[in-house]
Amino acid sequence: MTEVRPPAATSAGLWERDEEVAAITRAVDTLCADRSSPGGLLVLRGEAGLGKTALLAETRRIAERRGCTVWSARGGETLRTVPFNVVRQLLQPALVSMLPEEAREYLGDWYDIAGPALGIADPGEGHADPQGVCEGLVAAVRRLARRDWPLVLLIDDAHWADQETLRWLAAFAERLADLSVLVVVARRSGEISGAGARYLDAVADAAGHPVTTLSLLTPEAAAGLTRATLGENADAAFCREVWAVTGGNPYETVELLAKVRDNELEPVEAHAGELRELNRSARGGGLVARLEELGIDATRFAWAAAILGNDITVDLVARLATLDVDDAARCAELLRSARILTAPDPSATGRTAPAGLEFVHPLIATAVYNSIPDALRRAMHGIAARIVTDSGRGAAAAARHLLEVHPDDDAELVWQLREAAREHLAVGAPDAARRCLERALEEPPRPEIHAHVLYELGCATFLTAPARTIGHLRAALGMPGLDGDRRVDAVVRLSQALLHNDQLEEAVRTVEAEAARLEPGPAQLRLRTVQFMWEGIHAGEAVTPGRSERLAELAATCTGRDNSERALLIVRGFDAMMRGENAEEIVEICDRALVNGRLAPGLGWTDSEWGVELLLMLADAYAYTDRLDRAESLYHEALHAYDTAGWSGGHLALAHAYVGLGHRRRGRLPEAEASLRESLRLAEHVGRGLPLYWTATCNLVDTLLARGHVDEAWAVAEQHDFAPPYPSTIVLPDPRSVRGRLLLAVGRVQEGVNELEEAQKAAAARGHHNPVHVFWAADLARALAGEDPARAARLALDVRRQAERFGTDTAIGEALRVAAALETGQRAVRLAAQAVTYLESSPCQYEHAAARVEYGILARSVPDLERGLALARSCGADGLAERAAQELGTGAGPRQGVPSGSGRLR
Repeated sequence: MTEVRPPAATSAGLWERDEEVAAITRAVDTLCADRSSPGGLLVLRGEAGLGKTALLAETRRIAERRGCTVWSARGGETLRTVPFNVVRQLLQPALVSMLPEEAREYLGDWYDIAGPALGIADPGEGHADPQGVCEGLVAAVRRLARRDWPLVLLIDDAHWADQETLRWLAAFAERLADLSVLVVVARRSGEISGAGARYLDAVADAAGHPVTTLSLLTPEAAAGLTRATLGENADAAFCREVWAVTGGNPYETVELLAKVRDNELEPVEAHAGELRELNRSARGGGLVARLEELGIDATRFAWAAAILGNDITVDLVARLATLDVDDAARCAELLRSARILTAPDPSATGRTAPAGLEFVHPLIATAVYNSIPDALRRAMHGIAARIVTDSGRGAAAAARHLLEVHPDDDAELVWQLREAAREHLAVGAPDAARRCLERALEEPPRPEIHAHVLYELGCATFLTAPARTIGHLRAALGMPGLDGDRRVDAVVRLSQALLHNDQLEEAVRTVEAEAARLEPGPAQLRLRTVQFMWEGIHAGEAVTPGRSERLAELAATCTGRDNSERALLIVRGFDAMMRGENAEEIVEICDRALVNGRLAPGLGWTDSEWGVELLLMLADAYAYTDRLDRAESLYHEALHAYDTAGWSGGHLALAHAYVGLGHRRRGRLPEAEASLRESLRLAEHVGRGLPLYWTATCNLVDTLLARGHVDEAWAVAEQHDFAPPYPSTIVLPDPRSVRGRLLLAVGRVQEGVNELEEAQKAAAARGHHNPVHVFWAADLARALAGEDPARAARLALDVRRQAERFGTDTAIGEALRVAAALETGQRAVRLAAQAVTYLESSPCQYEHAAARVEYGILARSVPDLERGLALARSCGADGLAERAAQELGTGAGPRQGVPSGSGRLR
């Protein structure tokens, strides 16, 4: 077979890589064709030594010849615990080269969110939202890509990248379709599990084409490489043995041939038997033995370099290995000559670091690191941590070394790890914080702070692992040390974790038991309020007898003088709204919870003391009492607060959902749909089945039905599992009522009736009689009008009684619409006219439009139909507008018209 060999100057790692190089060239050509070209993603996968790094270096050469900007980064086996390590390598050079003002301008609102993660800005107070930081990093690359087009990103050894980088990479890969950036990722097969593996799988899926899996060299390629290295006189038997010994691994082949050359071994069959011994000396135990032959100083230097992992300089290694600088420089030269260490190749990295060193190959770095005796390795990590700390880089920078130090009852180490955890949380790396605090517990902490470390660990795992949080906080509360406000905080946080873990009844019992231990005062009132809050959002049929009465009695004593009283007033207002009590009194209660019409300090959307549930209760109480201006102000305030703080996970999903709810109540249906679809997109990333996911789905289905998009509403319900069983927490509007309405709309009448009857039972069990939020009775009355008119009439009468008790224009107008639908003749006309009168004063314009169209039909009133048509169109209610247009005979419906002259009114 004819040997096909690359040009002489080409790396040995490119032998038999013509297809891969061609694919890379095509991807670069596509990128450079036009600024509007779609982004590209190539994933190279293969075992160690198969030439992934060589292909990335070739990608750089190809891209730079085409005038591309190329940024690169590399994961490290001992650096996986360093959050944002790889993405910092990738982006820091471009950002650090800017003036601070320029970097802030490029990143805009994302500077304070992504800047700390990238190491170019100081972190703020509190915990950064990991999803928000991830979104900020995506935005950072998007903005930089527009400046530096055409941009190529190279990520080597992605299997060793930190989890925070992999999360960003997975999110960024999803956005490449509308961003002109080429990303090339190299990784080994296997080597990673858990969340990191899922992120890398998501990256591969986003590529849109099969991952490139690199193959071993063929015998012909191994022979070609042997002759290119040792000369054309290498005989066939010797070449075959080179291939057999290395298995066709390009890296091992290169190393073996270097040993042959160093030993001046003639490449003939007679010496083929010596190749296996030479190959053993290039890796594993053979490499360690070869290292020891260089002397104890060189060995210590190599060990220190392996401990450092990156930023390897002679001066730094000398300090860690306790060598003087001259001896260290001599050792560095020995290790370079032995092909253990080398200077970074600027052509491969795009960076110049003349004083820096790196291992020739990650396999060598791993072998050296693993050869360090365990006790010595831990001690060297301790020295490295002290060097990093003394340099002023902070506890977080030293954390990866602190994690490896042997536990020794060291109070200072516990303090350093707690500081590192705080720094990690401030930049949005809760998993890194968790590792630090778990290691602190191994030390162990002093008895007086043990509970505090457990509490901090529980807070660190709250967003990522609520089940773990439960265990940590329970353990902390069972120990001495947590007192006062810190203990109350721990109990509240434990109850929140139980809630998020779908253990709502346990959450209630937890705060109830702790409240019973306390004397009356703000702390006890806070816990009582949290108990009432969790009971109030519980959707189960079991309700504590007399709960609402006790809540009302306690709230009656509150003036809103502190946040505990304000919170209790909010819970009381929400409970009264759900029960359908007088709307004016509900608004008065809620207003007492505000300070000059605004949220009190400490009760903001990003304040952690009370949680988002409380403020949503307040906004919802206003939304369903026709105070939509106040509700929408709160919803938009939440959206702005979470956007500004970079909270892009569940909090932002909820904010978009409730902004959508505000639009839906107001009658701005297209805007509602847009907000709810964005909420659902974010909720998908947080996780299906959670209350926020149900909120987004339920409101989107309800909005699509209002728009008249029945088929689309059904498709959304099917796609997002909007069906029983329902969540254990309350969703607004009532999901059973919405699903019943959906079933009726698609013609599954009996199923719809059954669903609405289930809604009736659940509402009765909870005492929820607000006819606007739980609207089952109105739809059930309409559905039963033909089959059981007597029952339908009773239902309509109940709806009207509840609406008059509640007292809002919307509730009364909707009740009158139901009554009109069940009547005929002039009585139906009079009821429909009354409905219009009330709903005209309501802020809910869709309901007003519907009432106007229904009255126009009953009264055969062209002006009312025309006004109803105009209102329906302004609301985006396509189905209602089409109905009005057909009645008018204009054929002007937004979807389809009717033949001219076929209308009922002339």
